[in-house]
Amino acid sequence: MTQRLNYMQQSPEFFKKMMEFSGAEKESSIEEKILHLVHIRASQMNGCGFCLDMHVKQAKIHGESELRLYHISIWRESNLFEPRERAALAWTEILTKLPEQGVPDEIYNRVREQFSEQEISDLTFSVMAINAWNRVNVAFRTVPGSADTAFGLKKAGLS
Repeated sequence: MTQRLNYMQQSPEFFKKMMEFSGAEKESSIEEKILHLVHIRASQMNGCGFCLDMHVKQAKIHGESELRLYHISIWRESNLFEPRERAALAWTEILTKLPEQGVPDEIYNRVREQFSEQEISDLTFSVMAINAWNRVNVAFRTVPGSADTAFGLKKAGLS
C-alpha cells in the first residue's frame, strides 16, 4: 500500500479553517447526540475508518449506548431511534449520496416535521462538514486511532 501524504502538514491553513468550521458545531441548534449519529452514519457510508473510529469513541465518551452504536447502520429496522433521530439519519444519507434528481420531497418533508428551519440548516452544514472530513481522510488513508491521544479519545475505553 502506498504511503500517503499528511494533509494537515501540507495544507495547514485549510486544516485550520476546517477545524474552525467543525468547531462551530458546538454552537449548533442540533443536540450533540444527533450530531454523533450524523458523523457516524456518513463515515460508515463513505468508508472513512479514521472518522468512524473517532466519532464512535466520541459518542461513547458522551454516553451513547453500545447497542445504539451497533444499530446506526441498520437504523431503519431498529426500534432504538426516535423520529427526530431517524429524520436526521435520513437527511444525512440523502445528502451524503445525492441522487441525480436531488432531495425528494418525501425526505425533506419528514425532516421538516422534526426540525425547525434553523435546525435543518445547521444539520445540513454538519453533514457537509463530516463529508468533507471523510473525503480528505479517505483520500490520504488516515490511520484509525492515530489521533486518539490528541483528541482525548483514550477515555472511551475502545482502543
